[in-house]
Amino acid sequence: MASPHWPLFGLRLRTPRLVLRLPALEDLTALADLAAEGVHDPETQPFAVPWTDAPPAERARGLLQFHWSCWADWRPSAWTLNLVADLDGTIVGTQGLMGTDFPVLREVSTGSWVGRRYQGRGIGTEMRAAVLGLAFEGLGAEYAVSAAFADNEASFAVSRKLGYREDGIERRVVRGRPMVVRRVRLDRAAWQARRTVPVTIEGLAPCLPLFGLDG
Repeated sequence: MASPHWPLFGLRLRTPRLVLRLPALEDLTALADLAAEGVHDPETQPFAVPWTDAPPAERARGLLQFHWSCWADWRPSAWTLNLVADLDGTIVGTQGLMGTDFPVLREVSTGSWVGRRYQGRGIGTEMRAAVLGLAFEGLGAEYAVSAAFADNEASFAVSRKLGYREDGIERRVVRGRPMVVRRVRLDRAAWQARRTVPVTIEGLAPCLPLFGLDG
């Protein structure tokens, strides 16, 4: 897919194993199929919005609608970039990068998931490293933040590896129960000190106005 009116389709983030890009319809279909198979142990719920509690077909359809809604709601002052992760031609997960008033705050947040059959291979670390490269090197971010429930050790293992530090807690209700969310924060200096995954960015220049930046 390509369009001079939506240059994000030409954006590519490359790591040693992955290519991250805005999904075409066939990529979204593959991602929806992956979500329908299951993303986590059904006894737990790692997402603040429990979208994975829906039946498989509804979960898959909702995933497509969510991605389309992010495209439709995009504004330079508030954007959500959801990329698919391609491993040797197979879609293995999705990585999001979000910004609000980014030209002023220079802060982004992230969120992601990897299909269950691809977990435990370091793919989540590589995916987040890719969008951190885009944020800090490509867009000039000063901070990146993330959050996860206190029992989500896999998420915090990725954050520690990439240099994040604790940034407080908040409480949410999930499945009718109170849950503690731990926030983490990464600044530019810590990102530079802990960079271990090389990231190549392609096609960014025409996209900059969509992020509220000068092209």
